[in-house]
Amino acid sequence: MTGAPLLDLRRAVACALLCAALAGCATDEDFADDVRPAEDIFAEAQALEAEGDMLGAAALYDDVERLYPYAQIAKDAVLASARANYIGGKYDEARLGAERFLSFYPSDPAAAEAQYLIALTWYDRIVDVGRDQGATREALAALRETVSRYPGTEYARAAALKLDLANDHLAGKEMEIGRYYLKRDLHIAAINRFRSVIENHQTSSHTPEALHRLVEAYLELGVISEAQTAAAVLGHNFPGSDWYLRSYALLTGVEAAPIENRDSWISRSYRQVVKGEWL
Repeated sequence: MTGAPLLDLRRAVACALLCAALAGCATDEDFADDVRPAEDIFAEAQALEAEGDMLGAAALYDDVERLYPYAQIAKDAVLASARANYIGGKYDEARLGAERFLSFYPSDPAAAEAQYLIALTWYDRIVDVGRDQGATREALAALRETVSRYPGTEYARAAALKLDLANDHLAGKEMEIGRYYLKRDLHIAAINRFRSVIENHQTSSHTPEALHRLVEAYLELGVISEAQTAAAVLGHNFPGSDWYLRSYALLTGVEAAPIENRDSWISRSYRQVVKGEWL
């Protein structure tokens, strides 16, 4: 009676040992390091990239760096992996790769591309103004870094073009919140939002409205001189805009006129901005 169960147990143990041995063999075969030269792995990665398999290419570029970390081609592999991950939609992996390239090779001629790539991983995540603008702020900072650290490069020029959209998104968010406060007669809170647009995003498309909203808010508070200054700056910079016509009508309604107070923060903000150099 006991012989059969004991035999079954021995068979089970033998089977388990055999399976473990086979699994060990499969693991060794499946996960063995690529023994090809770095150049061959890199070439295969480029071939995959040409076929549109960006993530497969990125994995092979990573293999080049991992297996041949001291080879010259490993430097190219780091940036190539970041680039492929970005095109493949893996923004976090792309950014980490580009940041690693900059930390290892900060003076390399390709550093400008790496910095621009970091900016793109945030820029491509910019969403509508009704949502959180964390990615927009990160994009703005990275784009500015590209322009300031690598002036004259093609990447700095490309970054400068994208700054306008990033600025517009952040300004739009400030305007959205400012209007919300203004409708609820929270004038000081509204002014602070419109002020942010004037001081931080002055080249955005929202600036004329921000100046007009300042006229509205300051008139509601009875601070006529600031309302006059906002209207004067608006009229000087955007004389034909509907926002100026509306501000002018508000001032004449209280028997005032657009007159600039040079000591106002509004006036100082505009004097500090040199056209074409604000980022």
